[in-house]
Amino acid sequence: MRRYYSYSWIICLFALINSAYAQTSKTKRAKNVLIVYSDDQSFATIHALGNKQIKTPNLDKLVARGLTFTQAHVMGGHQGAVCVPSRVMLLTGRYVNRLPGDGGTIPDSLTGLPEVLQTKGYTTFHTGKWHSDKASHHRFFNNGGHIFFGGMHFENKGGQFHPTVNNFDPTGEYDPKNSWKSDTFSTELYAGTAIQFLSSKKAKEQPFFCYVALTSPHDPRTPPTKYDAWYNPDTINLPPNFLPAHPFDNGDLAVRDEMLLPHPRTEAAVKKEIAHYYGMVSELDAQLGRILAALDAAGLANETLIVFAGDNGLAVGQHGLLGKQNLYEHSIRVPLIMAGPSIPVNKKNNGFTYLSDITPTIYEYLHIERPSSVEAKSLMPSIKNPGANIRTQIYNVYGHWSRSIKTPDGFKLIVYNVKGVLTTQLFDVHKDPYETNNLAAEPAMQEKITSMRAALKKEMLDKHDNLNIDLPDWGRLPNQKSFGS
Repeated sequence: MRRYYSYSWIICLFALINSAYAQTSKTKRAKNVLIVYSDDQSFATIHALGNKQIKTPNLDKLVARGLTFTQAHVMGGHQGAVCVPSRVMLLTGRYVNRLPGDGGTIPDSLTGLPEVLQTKGYTTFHTGKWHSDKASHHRFFNNGGHIFFGGMHFENKGGQFHPTVNNFDPTGEYDPKNSWKSDTFSTELYAGTAIQFLSSKKAKEQPFFCYVALTSPHDPRTPPTKYDAWYNPDTINLPPNFLPAHPFDNGDLAVRDEMLLPHPRTEAAVKKEIAHYYGMVSELDAQLGRILAALDAAGLANETLIVFAGDNGLAVGQHGLLGKQNLYEHSIRVPLIMAGPSIPVNKKNNGFTYLSDITPTIYEYLHIERPSSVEAKSLMPSIKNPGANIRTQIYNVYGHWSRSIKTPDGFKLIVYNVKGVLTTQLFDVHKDPYETNNLAAEPAMQEKITSMRAALKKEMLDKHDNLNIDLPDWGRLPNQKSFGS
């Protein structure tokens, strides 16, 4: 009898400990959310993640402070401004193929994360870029400052040094006559606006969702002198996949991004472009450091979930390309780092993720029921266990002429139908991370291509992609012997 009571006491003790741990885990979660979203930043632009030529001390600290998703992707877009659907996917958890007009207008039926958080008593604050309609912005945000409606700061409209912005308009009208040109570099301006909010009494007294939507390192790539001087084009390494021109018509070789340098590309021109690009990233990094320092100074770091991500990648000379209008790794993979209470410290997750997964993750993190319009998956399983993955493959889309799929064994298939010309590319990105060796013509790879095409078709059906890749044998027959041939 005495032994029975002893065992019962031990069982009860364990139950109490588990209960206390569960309660502690819940209370450890933050009440606030801070999202900093960069523009055209490739995954390979962070020193701590392998790029030893770039200086990103604050991003490096954030990597050490949180959980980095090394295989984060933008799902893609159906037109050149991939940032439009990317930013809508981020805030709604929707996949790209069911965004009306690629997200230029966000209908009332598509519920946004900040929209839901308002109903929970949150201040929803925005500064920086908004590339969708003003009506949806009015629904999503109840506070903000220095708001830019558009895709980029064109040089003839002030450029990065004089961005045209708007004060927050509680009516949501945003009359263009009230827009004005700032005398502060875009990233510094938006960071300063976020800092002002984070330092405010409102941020301390009421839970907040703060969305800092940067326009850097998007062109015009004109970094301030201090950061431009950090990078000498003569000492910049050319990427191993540099080419003077893309080896075939990928469907969008004349889009605006691709006209920023003359054709064919020269090594000197690309090195100069990379140097400017790195300068923009380093300036962005400094502004991120200011924001995070302000969060700490306000005593809010232990109450805030931090998310840093990029809207899409960029080629900057790789594969003979400059822009993001393609399905190579440099253009579809992006940085994604989370930090804060209950987030693993200095850990990496190598599973496939989408930017749209951020919204359902935040819902689950905050213990808020997600709306039915959310399609993406929560990353909470990976947050609880950095070794856990939520997907076994990743599907990407660009235009109505190219699709790709990547599987855990490292193989990636890209298929094209450009003006009736069918092209297949197959890369082993584990062995060939720069995608320089197209395996699609090898006889031993034909069975692999067939199985990956079937997997791609299933992903397309699951993701509501109405493009029929079976007509006529879409991309089945490889017509490129090898990369660059």
